[in-house]
Amino acid sequence: MTVTQDSALRVLIAPDCFGDTLTAVEAAQAIAVGWQQSRPGDELTLAPQSDGGPGFVGVLASRLGELRHSRVCGPLDSPGAESVDAEWVFDRVTDPERPTAYIECAQACGLTLLGGPPTVATAVAAHTYGVGQLVAAALAAGATRIAVGLGGSSTTDGGRGMIEALGGLTAARAGLAEVEVIVASDVEHPLLGPMGAAHVFGPQKGADPATIELLEKRLADWGAELDAAAGRPVSTEAGAGAAGGLGAALLALGGHRESGAAIIAEHTRLADDVAVAELVITGEGRFDDQSLHGKVVSALAGGAGAHKIPVLVLAGQVTLDTDALRGAGIAAAFAVADYAGSVQVAIDDAANQLAGLARRAAAEIAKSVEDRE
Repeated sequence: MTVTQDSALRVLIAPDCFGDTLTAVEAAQAIAVGWQQSRPGDELTLAPQSDGGPGFVGVLASRLGELRHSRVCGPLDSPGAESVDAEWVFDRVTDPERPTAYIECAQACGLTLLGGPPTVATAVAAHTYGVGQLVAAALAAGATRIAVGLGGSSTTDGGRGMIEALGGLTAARAGLAEVEVIVASDVEHPLLGPMGAAHVFGPQKGADPATIELLEKRLADWGAELDAAAGRPVSTEAGAGAAGGLGAALLALGGHRESGAAIIAEHTRLADDVAVAELVITGEGRFDDQSLHGKVVSALAGGAGAHKIPVLVLAGQVTLDTDALRGAGIAAAFAVADYAGSVQVAIDDAANQLAGLARRAAAEIAKSVEDRE
């Protein structure tokens, strides 16, 4: 049966954040506003998501636990010059016997905290000391489980700053010996090599070719120390390269990796929402090949596909062709930049432009969505 304007849809709106322009919560709200302008009769469920990067704490704070604040070092601060008010979530309700802290590394060392665009200088200097301070705050609060969301960092220090804030490798491992540490990330890159932290993510953080080699050498030396402390080659494990190698440091402290998207999906009861939806709308800042490997969009497409529910992607930019979309189980994908006429307008007026794209998509796409029955 073809859906018409007279046939109301149950629509699940579950985007990730749109880079630095919109949080996942803001993106979901903008999509809902635009969609309802074209299809006011549809039943909308908003379930903003995250893969462990920016928005990880914000999404969880809207669903569980107690939002806390800690004053910590930013990525360019010297220890003792705490300039950042970082948020984290402390959950003592879900499992009273296992109080859990949810930390987002971008709150302490995110690209947005640099005070301007990343440069070669910031690529070399940015550190994760503030993340260690957040871990220490969680320990002081009594957390016996700490999940650290990785993504959106400005750093490529391999987590050395975090380790230093916790008193060094020996002290950090001892302090976390009885704590479950969860590396919440969907990035599968190792610490070193052509697919490692410096080579893959360094350019996004201001590193030029010479700086990438400098960072690679620094990570190699530090990675050897992490491997020795852990008693296994954590630097080669999947996720070690996440957040500029912060993943490797957390693994060396006894951590284990879990999908950040899966953690969010569990706490937002995403599977239940998907099962009763007739259309799923998701999105992110840039929808490209990386989006299809463990990120929010791919996780949603997999879940919706099991129920034969169409998935629509609204993203800041879209670089995938029709064949790639079809292979990923995506019915259609539209770019805010195309709707706005330029990337700059899409960034400067993000919420309004996303709402406008959603309004147009609702008018065009919903007419041809078929009932999964």
